[in-house]
Amino acid sequence: MSVSIRKIVTIVEETRSEMGRAIDPPVRRAAAIAVIANPFAGKYVEALDALIDAGEELGALLTERAVVALGIDAHSVESYGKAAAVGENGELEHAAALLHPKMGAPVRRALGKGAALIPSSKKRGGLGVALDIPLGHKDAAFVRSHFDGMEVRLPDAPRADEIMVAIAVTSGGRPLPRIGGLKKDEVKGEDGLR
Repeated sequence: MSVSIRKIVTIVEETRSEMGRAIDPPVRRAAAIAVIANPFAGKYVEALDALIDAGEELGALLTERAVVALGIDAHSVESYGKAAAVGENGELEHAAALLHPKMGAPVRRALGKGAALIPSSKKRGGLGVALDIPLGHKDAAFVRSHFDGMEVRLPDAPRADEIMVAIAVTSGGRPLPRIGGLKKDEVKGEDGLR
């Protein structure tokens, strides 16, 4: 690994009922979060290659961990998302370097597809900051039932010189979706939109 990992945490959420109605099968979400040292904390560096390369490695590692925790075949994952929070001595560009240039390819490889953009968010914060991971259908961005998010937080991260980075995957969309739009069984998955 091109960066130092202090810890990896995996969180699984399972929704079995909503508004008094049973959700069958339950909707499961899993997030794998790594807390890494920020090699560029506290200084401006023009070339962020170390974080770009780390994004590729973490994309593979965290997707694998999240899928295993979800407990389904990787090809059955319906939606995904990614997020990062830098500690106070980092900058948002450090989070962007992890999330954008190289992280997506290993996520898609692990899932067997992923025609849609992987929704992402980045922020700066201190210990216990909430990491809001946006979620969207992996093959068609217009599937409204899968516009969602997962909030995770670790009480001891990110420290000032760290970055907290996460990948989330789900077994389905929101419980009880009913706002219309493209349905998941109508997805073609060719252009990432429909």
